[in-house]
Amino acid sequence: MSKHQKRDLAELLEAVDLEAPLAQRHLWLIELFAWIRGDAKSTSAAISRLHLLLDVVQARPQLQTRIRQWWHQLLHIVDASSLLADYGFAQRSAFVSEFFERIRLKILPATPETTDAAVLFSLVLPKSFDQQWLAELDEATLARIAELLETPDIGDSARTQTTYWQNTVIEAITFCVGHIRSSGFSPELRTRMSPAAVQDRPFHWLDADLDDLRAAFLTSRADSSAEDVIANNIALEQTVTKFRDRLDTCRQAAGTVYTHLDEHGISVSLVFRLREMRARVLRIRELLDCLLSDRPNSYTAKLLSHLVKIGVHRQSVRDLITSNTTLLAAKMADRSAETGGNYITRNRAEYWDMLRKAAGGGGMVAITILVKYLLLAVGFSAFWGGFFGGVNYALSFIAIQLLHWTLATKQPAMTAPAMAAKLKDLTGDNEVASFVDEVTHVVRSQVAAVAGNLALVIPCVLLISYLMQLGLGRPLIDHAEAHYALASLTLLGPTALFAVATGVVLFLSSIFAGWAENWFVLHRLDSAMRFNPRITAAIGAARAERWALFMRKNISGFAASVSLGMMLGLIPAISSFLGFGLELRHVTLSTGQIAAAAATYGWDVLHVPELRTALLWAIAGIFVIGPLNVGVSYYCAFRLALRAHNVSVGERQRIRRAVWQRLNREPLSFLWPAKEDK
Repeated sequence: MSKHQKRDLAELLEAVDLEAPLAQRHLWLIELFAWIRGDAKSTSAAISRLHLLLDVVQARPQLQTRIRQWWHQLLHIVDASSLLADYGFAQRSAFVSEFFERIRLKILPATPETTDAAVLFSLVLPKSFDQQWLAELDEATLARIAELLETPDIGDSARTQTTYWQNTVIEAITFCVGHIRSSGFSPELRTRMSPAAVQDRPFHWLDADLDDLRAAFLTSRADSSAEDVIANNIALEQTVTKFRDRLDTCRQAAGTVYTHLDEHGISVSLVFRLREMRARVLRIRELLDCLLSDRPNSYTAKLLSHLVKIGVHRQSVRDLITSNTTLLAAKMADRSAETGGNYITRNRAEYWDMLRKAAGGGGMVAITILVKYLLLAVGFSAFWGGFFGGVNYALSFIAIQLLHWTLATKQPAMTAPAMAAKLKDLTGDNEVASFVDEVTHVVRSQVAAVAGNLALVIPCVLLISYLMQLGLGRPLIDHAEAHYALASLTLLGPTALFAVATGVVLFLSSIFAGWAENWFVLHRLDSAMRFNPRITAAIGAARAERWALFMRKNISGFAASVSLGMMLGLIPAISSFLGFGLELRHVTLSTGQIAAAAATYGWDVLHVPELRTALLWAIAGIFVIGPLNVGVSYYCAFRLALRAHNVSVGERQRIRRAVWQRLNREPLSFLWPAKEDK
């Protein structure tokens, strides 16, 4: 701890220097509040230190005068109205710019040599503890602080006098109103408001209402007779009510944008601007309380406490992302839920159909493995090998989608939101039991999909290798590649860790799919494809409409397939270049590789002890890769959907207990549909 941090109160008060450089004066203020804060463990202790400070200053008139002069000097340097109006808000009304601004604030330190009131405020009151002790200050203590920091009244005439604080608050309200009007007039919001909200023109009259409020307030402050005072106060109350109602109307008008976003796609940038506008409306309400309340000191302390909370909150990048992407997550979860319902089998007929579709997917993966090893034979560099490998995976996954087959590991990210959507309707035990039934359906569907994939990928890869042996005189892969396949997929290595990473990648592909579909809908690309004159002139109106419907239906699947394929191909190549050595383990692809290795060794893989042991450990790895691929992807998607639907912790625990009870009572229901499910 430095020498300055160890100074006691007497030394601090003696250090008040009106002639000191700007940075030193601000450092003194920072140190004074650090002394008040103490160890930041007890608010009562901090308030006691503040009382001691006030006692010492009031007992020494010369010191009181010097501190008051120091305070007046500070008010001439910094703009308090900008602090009250803008603190905690983004300098630019854009999510991306605010994201990078918060990154900058976390990395780069702020200097006390500043005239920016916001920067100085964040340095003086940087901790959440400051919010607590400020909020607990009583009226008597606040009155003593106000007396110490008293400023002279100002006004345009002898009859109309306002305090420096009142003028500052009015100025801050003016700044906030300007920002609200600017947002309300922006084309991004205005074109998405409801027609009724646009016709009411609430943002047009906001300035006039503010002028009326300012005039009524100044009139109420003028020296008048008793009758005029009563009339002026009534007029002020009516004007304030009108102004508050106008603010509510503006907020409601902006709220109609959410309806448009819900129907036509979520824009994180627009959500960010709407949240900023709502927060500015609430800030104006707080400022009005400070200006008009008969207890202005209490409301001022409450406002400052709230500003401290905002300052601490603004240091969090995670909070920014969470608060502004909730609607996007909800929309993505809803759209995934619509698709995910198609992947849930509820009876034996659907179960067998899932097995058939999954078998088709397994056959396509066998062809994918063939192309993968042909690309390896070309001898590309690591990056281009990964790139073309990713293209191979992506085209294979798209083919599986267009043929209406199934790849097991793509299901969890779709079925999890469908499950979470049902949690919104839980009210009694019957609903909980119904939800647990749905859990068993989902688990059975995943088992059927994995089993179907693996049931066909193994014989198909063996057949391909056999045909290559007959036609070319060599198997699909040589002995060195076969040895590497078995050694890399063994359960004794980092296979489980790589499988978990693959589950995360599977979840990320679903996130990209949801974002792509939302982007497609937000920009109305289906409508553009259907009605754009150049497109209809080139391919015809009927074909343009078919293509538009086709893309609207499949854009999410295409995005998931492309993103998943490219990540499977490029992540290992990039991680190898960076020295991480991260590889991905996809259960169907890995099973196909083991089958290719077994085909290369032939019957020796069963007869030679070393090869048999390697094969068994690799097969054991498959039994770990599959559950981890599916489980991690499902868990991530389910957690996202739970957050999007605001499912409480209590309801989650209630569901967890019910699932465990069903698992203990009827374990087979998670693997095979009962007869009554027909």
